[in-house]
Amino acid sequence: MIEVDHLGLFIVAGLVLNLTPGPDVLYIVSQALRGGVLPGLVAAMGITAGCFVHVAAAALGVGAVLATSAMAFNALKWAGAAYLLWVGARLLWRRVPADQSAPSLATPVRTATTWQSVFVRGFVTNVLNPKVALFFLAFVPQFIPVQATDPTLTFVVLGVLFNLNGLLVGAAWALAASWLASNARVVQQSMHWLDRMAGVLFVGFGLKLALTDAPVR
Repeated sequence: MIEVDHLGLFIVAGLVLNLTPGPDVLYIVSQALRGGVLPGLVAAMGITAGCFVHVAAAALGVGAVLATSAMAFNALKWAGAAYLLWVGARLLWRRVPADQSAPSLATPVRTATTWQSVFVRGFVTNVLNPKVALFFLAFVPQFIPVQATDPTLTFVVLGVLFNLNGLLVGAAWALAASWLASNARVVQQSMHWLDRMAGVLFVGFGLKLALTDAPVR
């Protein structure tokens, strides 16, 4: 039986937290701006899949290891930081299209291979961030009653609910960014500058993650 304290508050808090800008939101928005709503939705699904990995890991006790082992936390932290820096560097050094008269934002991404790479990058960006695992360990248990008969099952159900809410928020970000791309000519004509801005932000997120201290045991 699923026992939850303040389910409504959990849902509202989850929606608010998922709206907070970060590497995940930036990735969804950048994909939607570049290729339209479908790449943005695929990016959101990749990130959500990564969140499911964190939920499963937390339920199996892996998240607790990250919370108590500085070595495990630092290993995942440096892998995640390196990946974010790599993504940022790719955006910073992306070549400007020779034909500036055809805005890249207006060209939808249709190939399955491209969608697969968008999904995988979103998935990896999320999975390699130990702060997401620690977030689930810190946030979800607050809504599980002390007397719960099966706290692990309750944790998984709440984690799934949080991730589904996150997918809805991600889809909303993708729709908003896609609408902006199709209705803002200035944005369309300045896509290479958006790449540079996104690159700087990803590098910043990577450096911030690299400088994050491991939890105190």
